[in-house]
Amino acid sequence: MNNNQVITTIKERSSARAYSPEQLTQEELNTVLNAGLMAPTGMNKQEIHFTVVKGDNPVLSELDEEKRRLRSQEKQPHNFYYEAPVLILLSAEDGFRWSQVDAGIAVENMALAAQSLGLGNLVIGCIYDALHGEKKDYFSKAFQIPEGYSFQIALAVGHKTDHKTPHEYDFDKQVTIL
Repeated sequence: MNNNQVITTIKERSSARAYSPEQLTQEELNTVLNAGLMAPTGMNKQEIHFTVVKGDNPVLSELDEEKRRLRSQEKQPHNFYYEAPVLILLSAEDGFRWSQVDAGIAVENMALAAQSLGLGNLVIGCIYDALHGEKKDYFSKAFQIPEGYSFQIALAVGHKTDHKTPHEYDFDKQVTIL
């Protein structure tokens, strides 16, 4: 396999679940956000909206509680974003068929950009039900998700304090070439 810079970044990326309290610089944050904005979208609709939430925002605690309630989970020693200093919520226009795909592409661009900067990151989908449930309007307003948009996926970003090895895969089992 070719080991150019992009392939190396992809191979080295893994989900970070421990972060230092150090904040991202504005340049780091902008680099990650621009990577998301540069992602291709179906029909070039560019319907993804990015909401940056600082990790100490009190509404995140409420969201964590709602996620646990809906999943009947007991309190954990960590929150759903593992105390990352930044959480980026990706939302998309309601009704566009490819929004979930577009958000997935954008979040992966952002995850790889974060990795290339030496930042840890974690793709988060576990809050989907909480952000689409009975408190959707409350959370949409609190997180300033634009009218007519709905949450799709999120990315926690920060300076990681854990260094886990990326998952292995079985090419022959997972790939069929016809």
